[in-house]
Amino acid sequence: MKRFDMSRILSMSILIIILIVAGCAEIHRPTLDAGANFNRETAHVKEGRFDQAIPDYTKTKEINSRVTNQYVKRGVANFKKGQYDQAISDFTKAIELSPEDAVAYINRGVANFKKGQYDLAIYDITKFIEINPKYAHAYYNRGLAYSEKDQYDQAVSDFTKFIEINPKCAMVYNSRGNAWHNKGDYDRAIDDYYKALKINPRNAMVYNNRGNAWHNKGDYDRAIDDYNKALEINPRYAKAYNDRGNAWSDKGDYDRAIADYNKTLEINTRDPDAYNNRGVAWRKKGDYDRAIDDYNKAIEINPRLAPAYINRGNAWSDKGDYALACSDYQKACEMGNCKGLNWAKKKGYFK
Repeated sequence: MKRFDMSRILSMSILIIILIVAGCAEIHRPTLDAGANFNRETAHVKEGRFDQAIPDYTKTKEINSRVTNQYVKRGVANFKKGQYDQAISDFTKAIELSPEDAVAYINRGVANFKKGQYDLAIYDITKFIEINPKYAHAYYNRGLAYSEKDQYDQAVSDFTKFIEINPKCAMVYNSRGNAWHNKGDYDRAIDDYYKALKINPRNAMVYNNRGNAWHNKGDYDRAIDDYNKALEINPRYAKAYNDRGNAWSDKGDYDRAIADYNKTLEINTRDPDAYNNRGVAWRKKGDYDRAIDDYNKAIEINPRLAPAYINRGNAWSDKGDYALACSDYQKACEMGNCKGLNWAKKKGYFK
């Protein structure tokens, strides 16, 4: 399970390019003027009146259907409303009218990204890069899409290309660190998190990510130091409490772990991982009933959380109820995690 956060903040210019990057945005200015409708629709977007903007974009398109920019602008308005299918349709029309319009490709790519269509996103952003290879943010967006597909070598390559063009963006170092982290190269991940913090030393998320890298290297004290720094910056950072709880648990300090999981759940009462992790701590303390209660809550929130079934099965097994244990192990195995079931079969508990 991934132990880090990834920045997915959208930065957007009104007219042109939608970006999946925070803190290093470039703004492209409009190059076409469609008269009164253009001015009115731009005002609508600036003031957040997207419903009013879309009819005006449509009217402009009817006046001159071959003004590709108007499709792009309407697509951006639809995107900002969360209407990704309509946005994709508009960007596609812009591409049909002007196949060399790089802007329409990258915008459609980001809309596809938001729909979880990562292959299509990569295709579109690659088309943009072929036309405009010096635009750093395109490499970042494509790197995020590769990361979502667990293609971390390609992600690292794209984040590195961004850094070659613009070495001053903290969140790109963070994202490359995340890719190294997922590849199991914790030293390189930590190095990138250091670079991100050198640029922006007040980023709680990067401290938390570096803490997780230290944790995975087995250096729990350094991990806890980084979680502490994250929480100093953002005392409402639920994930940092959860991750610090994991470090305390691995150090054998289950009371402190439970206190951190409690804090996580005060901030986010619907966090299945925190319930599952607190259940592990209760089980380590020998309180199997409380552990089972927490696993129940985790499964209620996320019925597809296989580790919670494994852990609940372990607690049932500790209580001597092997039938219930095997039932949970079997459910986990149906989700692809058969460790518990295989153990039960070896012990002769599974009939």
